[in-house]
Amino acid sequence: MTKIIMHGCNGHMGKVICDIVSKDKDCEIAAGVDIAESNAPFPTFTNINDCRVEADVIIDFSTASAVPGVIKYALERKLPVIICTTGLSGETLELLDKASEEIPVFRSANMSIGINLICSILKKYAPVLSEAGFDIEILEKHHNLKLDAPSGTAILLADSINESMGDKFNYVYDRSSYRKQRNEKEIGISAMRGGTIVGEHTVMFAGRNEVIEFNHSAHSKDVFAVGAVKAAKFMKNKPKGKYDMQSVMSEL
Repeated sequence: MTKIIMHGCNGHMGKVICDIVSKDKDCEIAAGVDIAESNAPFPTFTNINDCRVEADVIIDFSTASAVPGVIKYALERKLPVIICTTGLSGETLELLDKASEEIPVFRSANMSIGINLICSILKKYAPVLSEAGFDIEILEKHHNLKLDAPSGTAILLADSINESMGDKFNYVYDRSSYRKQRNEKEIGISAMRGGTIVGEHTVMFAGRNEVIEFNHSAHSKDVFAVGAVKAAKFMKNKPKGKYDMQSVMSEL
């Protein structure tokens, strides 16, 4: 049984995770932490430092400003921490790197199993297609409330390709500022915003007289919660170090 402290238990994603865990016989929410009080069926705290409930892992789905406190708490209690919150500052990322020298630290730009499966496929086959002369373009679509562009997932997909080929590609986000032919060492990344689109990503390999595309559509944010629960089970009793969804995928 994996016992979880859910940091951000009253947020949308926190509630979804708690609901998924309630139906899973292999894990349970040992405690929740959120600035808003609730009548959840488990102990809840408005300050994470007041939580001394026995647990195996911490899942954080909160706000970027709260993550440093979560890291400090995890270090004090020597607990594996799963950071699902996005938009982290460079300083916070450094804290995570340093913390991984003492405890298991999990962080992924996207918690979806589908996206991470595509990343695995890209790492294997992008070098083959690139060598055959295929140009690489990435298109991402999200709802009209999303602030950042391109998405972290688009960058994750691009990095999966780039790392598999020795980081030889440059990322191009906007072609309107110059007039010149596309360079073969480019990965174009484009963003669209509109409506209530949860998240759509397309990686296109365009060759001579043929096009290959890898597509992923998230119809609900629940897919990220499912990934977070799988990560929690995976991280129980892991040694110190850095982990991500690719680590989970390799075990699956």
